[in-house]
Amino acid sequence: MPDVQALVNDFLIKLKKRKIEGSQATARQAAELLRSVISQQRVPYTNQAGALIDAVRAVGEQLISANPVELAVGNIVRRVLHIIREENLSLATAAIAGLNLSAASDGDDDDDGERDEHTVLSAAAVAASARSTLRPPSLQTLLEDMPESATIPHTTSSGGDSEGKSKSADKSSRTRRLKHDIIEAVNELIQDITTCHEQIAEQAIEHIHQNEVILTLGSSKTVLEFLYAAKEKRRSFRVFVAEGAPRYQGHLLAKELVARGLQTTLITDSAVFAIISRVNMVIVGAHAVMANGGVIAPVGLNMVALAAQKHAVPFVVLAGSHKLNGNKWNVYSVTQKMFGIPFSALYSVGVSLCSLCPLYPHNPEVLLNELRSPSELLDFGEFSDCLDFGSGTGSPLLHVVNPAFDYVPPKLVSLFITDTGGHNPSYMYRLIADYYSADDLVVRGRIASGN
Repeated sequence: MPDVQALVNDFLIKLKKRKIEGSQATARQAAELLRSVISQQRVPYTNQAGALIDAVRAVGEQLISANPVELAVGNIVRRVLHIIREENLSLATAAIAGLNLSAASDGDDDDDGERDEHTVLSAAAVAASARSTLRPPSLQTLLEDMPESATIPHTTSSGGDSEGKSKSADKSSRTRRLKHDIIEAVNELIQDITTCHEQIAEQAIEHIHQNEVILTLGSSKTVLEFLYAAKEKRRSFRVFVAEGAPRYQGHLLAKELVARGLQTTLITDSAVFAIISRVNMVIVGAHAVMANGGVIAPVGLNMVALAAQKHAVPFVVLAGSHKLNGNKWNVYSVTQKMFGIPFSALYSVGVSLCSLCPLYPHNPEVLLNELRSPSELLDFGEFSDCLDFGSGTGSPLLHVVNPAFDYVPPKLVSLFITDTGGHNPSYMYRLIADYYSADDLVVRGRIASGN
């Protein structure tokens, strides 16, 4: 079995060097890595879930810091932490239920005072677990520290050795059971990530109708499968694809749509406003979905969303549940100036900015974005022509800013279609609350002061 730390280091290198393309691939590999961490982690008899949480957190912090802009990594880390908490609580609840059954069966031969004692003890255990889940003393410790009369049947002194062996076996069994249940739940998470395109595509027939005109921008596998699923259901429609400069991912999507037999028209990004009046619906993918219903999306989509709002065209976002942002303070901090351009100037020309909290992604002090290479806009020869050799310093007169993402506010989004169904932007925080634990939404890392 490969060493866990070697797997972690390999994944860290891939994240830092941007060798993993797409949120789905990143999320799946992150979940597989955390599954290996849990599988090989040795846990104590007491506070087993706490030990697993500490191990996952330690690895998760390394992964998040390697590429903070890839929000899917932090999402998966928090999803796995939530799974550990849920499975531990489930086992603890089952143990308490078994204790109550045992107490009830023994009560037939005991007096009323003993039955009352068992009942009060079980209620106290339930209350303690509700007040402080996964905090010392853990629920397992609470159960193990109960009086012998409440936890095990009365035996004679001659059965002491057998009783101790049985208790040790029970502890080992609980440890294996907890890890087994967590790994099974993580396997289901990986399966959900892998099949999210299919689950979203199954809903295409409900949203795309006959003879409609659909507009999208750039390239998204989720959008591709969604549109193709509608065609497979014998829907006849036309797709306009904005090319998505400067990477021109829309060219790839247009070719794939044509290869699957869809009527496709490729347009420039600047032509969106010119043709939006002919469009019935805008369908796009997303990089991440924030708790307030806002979207971190490929650059250019904010312009498309504004055009759609101007002409009352529905703006629909397709996103798997692994893109629902559970990172409360997962931000990419930068200094007050980049390339000599103040943040106020970047904000005024439309560079998407995001705040420290997903509920309020409007703070120009922090940039949740990735500035890509200027070579996508200008080659080296063109850029060298703009150097000021007359001053003797050779400092550039031209600054190239090439952001990767836009922020689309929730007021511009008409509908989210996820693998769990269609939802309004105002409902996204409820989904996020179902997938993540509040204890994992904590402030981590140092935020740059901006000076």
